Amino acid sequence: MSLMKRSIAEVVGTFMLVYFGAGSAAITLMISKGSSPPNPFNIGIGSLGGLGDWFAIGMAFAIAIAASIYTLGRISGAHLNPAVTIALWATKRFPTRDVVPYILAQLVGASLASFLFAASVGMDAVTVGGLGATAPFPGIGYWQAVLAEAIGTFLLMLTIMGIAVDERAPPGFAGLIIGLVVGGIITTTGNIAGSSLNPARTFGPYLGDYVLAGNSLWQFFPIYIIGPIAGAVIAAFLYDYLSGE
Repeated sequence: MSLMKRSIAEVVGTFMLVYFGAGSAAITLMISKGSSPPNPFNIGIGSLGGLGDWFAIGMAFAIAIAASIYTLGRISGAHLNPAVTIALWATKRFPTRDVVPYILAQLVGASLASFLFAASVGMDAVTVGGLGATAPFPGIGYWQAVLAEAIGTFLLMLTIMGIAVDERAPPGFAGLIIGLVVGGIITTTGNIAGSSLNPARTFGPYLGDYVLAGNSLWQFFPIYIIGPIAGAVIAAFLYDYLSGE
């Protein structure tokens, strides 16, 4: 496939992930609007549903990711995540010349998803739902959030290496297993820092919130760059070490 076709596939796949995944987080906040003062930290707190909120959001991500992998994986590999692209490049599985186009495509897809979600739902998606933006929850320090994102992405990338990258893996299960792993990680760690696991997934809602409502969360963005990239790269090298002869 040409780089253009593969990049378009990354735009579409990341769009699906953010529109339906991050969108589910925004909808959760909008549904709970009457229960307590709405803010990006209300998911999973008290009467708003607790862990059930995160399970629902995790399943939305799981389904969107599985659909993207099964639909677009044979075209672009369905990275959908700059951390995955960088980890595959770091282990010499992805050409250097394609890294920047893939990451740009992922950021574009995530941004389009956020803006079109706002257009679909209305400004409450921004002012109440925050477009599903991620941020550390109350009581969570900056580096605690980085650690949580690194650990979550480590598990995600280790799964990707074992079920999708390794040629010895049983065929046909990659989309299902990767999607379910993401859903499980979000359910467990969502209330720490939002469980982004993906710089593009956070970038799109941040950009939408900033452009449409002037809400800036950019001070938290390094969390969702450092944590996911570190976790993914460590996992990729560890898998190579463990699986090598």
